[in-house]
Amino acid sequence: MVSRHRVVDHIITQLAASGIEYIFGVDGANIEDLYDAAFLTDDITAILAKHEFSAATMADGYSRAVSRIGVVAATSGGGSLNLVAGLGESLASGVPVLALVGQAPTSLDGRGSFQDTSGRSGSLDAVALFSAVSVYCRRVTEPQDIVPALAEALVAASGGGPAVLLLPKDIQQAMIDVANPIAAVQDSLLADPGPIAEVLRRALGPVTIIAGEQVARDDARRELEELRSVLRAWVATVPDAKDVSGSPGLGQSSWLGVTGVMGHPRVVDAISRSAVCLVVGTRLSVTARAGLDKALAGVQTVSLGAQRPYVPTTHVNSTNLRASLTALTRSLTGSGRPHGLRVLDPLPHTELQPPSHDGPGIRYRDAVTLLDDLLPDGADIVVDAGNTGASTVHGLPVRRAGRFVVALGMGGMGYSFGAAIGMCFARAKTAGPHYRTVVVAGDGSFFMHGMEVHTAVQYRLPITFVLFNNNAHAMCVTREQLFYGDRYSYNRFAPARLGAGLAAMFPGLHATDVTELPQLAGALTEALSRHGPSVISIECSADEIPTFAPFLDSATQQTQKESTQHVAARA
Repeated sequence: MVSRHRVVDHIITQLAASGIEYIFGVDGANIEDLYDAAFLTDDITAILAKHEFSAATMADGYSRAVSRIGVVAATSGGGSLNLVAGLGESLASGVPVLALVGQAPTSLDGRGSFQDTSGRSGSLDAVALFSAVSVYCRRVTEPQDIVPALAEALVAASGGGPAVLLLPKDIQQAMIDVANPIAAVQDSLLADPGPIAEVLRRALGPVTIIAGEQVARDDARRELEELRSVLRAWVATVPDAKDVSGSPGLGQSSWLGVTGVMGHPRVVDAISRSAVCLVVGTRLSVTARAGLDKALAGVQTVSLGAQRPYVPTTHVNSTNLRASLTALTRSLTGSGRPHGLRVLDPLPHTELQPPSHDGPGIRYRDAVTLLDDLLPDGADIVVDAGNTGASTVHGLPVRRAGRFVVALGMGGMGYSFGAAIGMCFARAKTAGPHYRTVVVAGDGSFFMHGMEVHTAVQYRLPITFVLFNNNAHAMCVTREQLFYGDRYSYNRFAPARLGAGLAAMFPGLHATDVTELPQLAGALTEALSRHGPSVISIECSADEIPTFAPFLDSATQQTQKESTQHVAARA
């Protein structure tokens, strides 16, 4: 049956048919027809953000929560340009996102229209710009082209990363006849895991698994655990896949901890003692592998995933880890069972040891410990960049059945505020009455995109924002101290009472400041018990060094140098 409707109606209908329930964005003249189409359907809800970057991170967080495509919409000009940083994070982290970007009418291309991004007559070229931060980008210039373009974009995004459709206003409004919409099907790349199985069958000793973000994207946690059980392996996770091991808490029998710059020392010990290291679903960027290069060089390493890791490895490509892990597990059971494997000897849980600090405010570790004591099972945790993020990634365990998300693709500050909102909407229909998302962010991140707290207030979302307020870009302060002699600081702020300020801005919002540790447990308990959003601002010190290996190494070297100079001076 042939149906006739607007291009935007086709987009909304197809998104709903794909299981997409929300569009996150900021409305404007050249995208308003899409919002009109969303209003006319009960299947999709348009969510209004305060900034396009945050709208993109909402789509990103939504996708990470439920392993589906997140959708963001923005108007032309500056609105569209604000998407770039958010889409860059989704690209670097392989998160499925679809961006629908409005443009000026095609009749005005290259003729000086307001916010012209056609690339003609010296105007900004949106295709060139967005192609750099996407796995697929197409400018739709003929109405009927939306049918294949949308299908292709959805397939491209589902493979991991953002897809972008540039939609001139006249194209959005145009009428099209659609008989049988194209339903493009993604071809999963399922190479034979035989080379990995053969290495594991020959292994004489323990196996250690390093699991990454693709395990979460492909929703392959159960399959990973089944393989781990067959191999009797220990599992380490990269920082932005902390929840994929299935082991909440610290020191669990199968979970070694986090790898890389915020990682746990026993991961290195485990790999060094292993016969084989199996890398699953991660490229092992510098952030994830710092400190591991020597250990990995001394062990046979094999990998399975959509992209080859940055370290030398026998690699098998897979865009569907659920299927590939199942096939690998099956090949290692029965007659194919490895006989030389053994369980790694128990290793005590170890943590990085920052130097003691007795300055004003609450210590990072003390605050993280209280959070661990009080956060409920099922809570999703979203962590922002900086010293706050390093301390939380290192010290705060995952909640059972909850996600733990940190954006390390681009490390854009303020990511957590939008991402948490997207996660809340993703959980809306399945979460119980006590569900809560918890944001852990610094004041620097808050000053960039923290006004999305207003969005949480507007939609009465169950989010608790935990703000570590050290009145600085503290990671930059630490760098000034360690690498530039502490001769100056560009990165300290005038003091601000974030809790009191937000309480005054948003009547009814529970927001408070905590300056002393004895107050913190009660304040956290109260904030976490609220039905809607809540904010707790924890005063801490910009001079405290976090659990971040590059800083600790530098601080140790500096201390040793000072000690040597002191001894020489005495001599």
